[in-house]
Amino acid sequence: MVSWKMWWAMWIIGLFAVSVGAAVHKVGDSAGWTTLIPVDYAKWASSNNFHVGDSLLFSYNNKFHNVLQVNQQQYGSCNSSSPAASYNSGADSIALKRTGTFYFLCGFPGHCQEGQKVEIKVTRASSSAALALSPGPSPSPSPLPNGPAPTPSAASTRSPHHLPLLLLLLLPAFIVAFYHLFV
Repeated sequence: MVSWKMWWAMWIIGLFAVSVGAAVHKVGDSAGWTTLIPVDYAKWASSNNFHVGDSLLFSYNNKFHNVLQVNQQQYGSCNSSSPAASYNSGADSIALKRTGTFYFLCGFPGHCQEGQKVEIKVTRASSSAALALSPGPSPSPSPLPNGPAPTPSAASTRSPHHLPLLLLLLLPAFIVAFYHLFV
């Protein structure tokens, strides 16, 4: 039988592991991925910091929208004819697995021209996020001409980057607590 000390230790480890995860960025925030509500996706992207290990959540009505991953030239001209990846579930979570700039647009006629497109610049994970547990492997869409694309993954409930730093500062307290629990 597991002692209360072991349950306490497992609870603290679980709390720490969930809190020190990568961020999930809902594209367009509460509006989501749409043309019904005017969303400045360029402004939204510039107000967020995207790191390796984070994910994008595109939330939309899949009867009227989709998400296509394209290259820079296709993005600039709103060309949706040959995307590197296509998503159409209405709740697409796309893991950002490497640094670089990634381009997404809606392939429904006229939507990209109305501004339903977003450019995502992914940087290296911060040192506090590097402690996060990485998700398991997931299927990859076709790569972009200049390298592999982000891959879809299960939606995550991990918290934004401001919590890992706080928890990293609390790590010594966790270590001391574990020491006293088992000594």
